Amino acid sequence: MIRRFIVFAAALVAGCSSVKVEDFRAEQPVLDLKQYFDGPVDAWGIVRNRDGTISQRFKVAIQGTWNGDTGTLDELFTYSDGRTQRRVWTLRKNGDRYVGTAADVVGEAQGEAAGNAFRFTYVLDFPYGSSTVHLNVDDWMYRMDDAVVLNRSSITKFGVEVAQVMISFRKRG
Repeated sequence: MIRRFIVFAAALVAGCSSVKVEDFRAEQPVLDLKQYFDGPVDAWGIVRNRDGTISQRFKVAIQGTWNGDTGTLDELFTYSDGRTQRRVWTLRKNGDRYVGTAADVVGEAQGEAAGNAFRFTYVLDFPYGSSTVHLNVDDWMYRMDDAVVLNRSSITKFGVEVAQVMISFRKRG
């Protein structure tokens, strides 16, 4: 009985991970990070804990700049409790693929774009008490129109989802 359950659970998990960025190749409008994240972008988001509660609300002011295929996304987060946080991403584009670095990211983030979708996976060095923990982040972005991109991030530890982040981006101008 237990062996059947393990096989069923493994099949279920494998089935959940079958969506690929390539599946969105024909979707419009195309999400070109160099075009969308060039200049000012505002974003609003929430963090939803494993039990479904909303633990944080935030606003992000993003300034994107590009020099050829290398971009910088300077993000200033302002949380509902007044706390602020800054993250500066450096992105390198190579075709439909991206590599990203930031001070609180372990190693390099790996990204891929197709059609209106972009997937970015990385390990975040997240403050926890007087130390930090490494959390796996699986970001999916979807361009809705000229101004709006929606983002859903799944945050896991040891393969178990501990939080979801939902963000709505709006390009200024």
